[in-house]
Amino acid sequence: MSIGSIISDALAYPFQNVKALVLYLILALIAALIGGSAIIGFIGAYHSTGFSSAAFAGMGLIGVIIFVLVYFLIEGYGLDVVKYGIERRSDSPGIDMGRQISNAIKLVVVTIVYFIIPVIITFVLGLFLRNWLVSIIALILFIVFALANFMAKCRLAKTDDLGAALAIGEAIGDISRVGFVKILGVAAIVVIILLIISIIVALLNKLNTTLASIILAIASVYFVLFYNRAVGLLYSD
Repeated sequence: MSIGSIISDALAYPFQNVKALVLYLILALIAALIGGSAIIGFIGAYHSTGFSSAAFAGMGLIGVIIFVLVYFLIEGYGLDVVKYGIERRSDSPGIDMGRQISNAIKLVVVTIVYFIIPVIITFVLGLFLRNWLVSIIALILFIVFALANFMAKCRLAKTDDLGAALAIGEAIGDISRVGFVKILGVAAIVVIILLIISIIVALLNKLNTTLASIILAIASVYFVLFYNRAVGLLYSD
């Protein structure tokens, strides 16, 4: 697919799958409410003593656990949107809590691995090489591994397999397979669209804060669906 086709398809996808848009919005709202409740619980525990303090702390801890699970569910759902994009399916995924939460946890592991490697290499090189040379090498390493992590996310979405996602050599090979220029082109357009959405919300905020908050929530969910769809379509090539 051309860059234009990828972007146009991804822009239309949330509107063609209103169910996914609403579902994602509800999950995000639940996460926000639970996160707020957890904070209130910990604040209450700090300002209380005895049984009340323990009760507030328990409420806060339960809130954190539920928040994390809902967050992982949201991330796992996003991976399924990527998978549907790879398969070029026009419909939207449903909720599969166990698998989606599991995949989101795998994604965290993958991200840590892909970004800790260049950190370690840079640290070791810093013991022997000059600072300017280490900086150049570090920049190159972080760009390569950031793109490789991007490919690893797609590999995980496609296979549900942590091993496939952690195949670093193959993930780096996927960069050239998809096309370095195409990846950067899609990424640049995605960033521009995000900036446009941010500017619109900022302008609305000057007119009506409540309206701007509602638009921001909807726009954020729309952008996540748009982004994940674009990622899947990009990898499908």
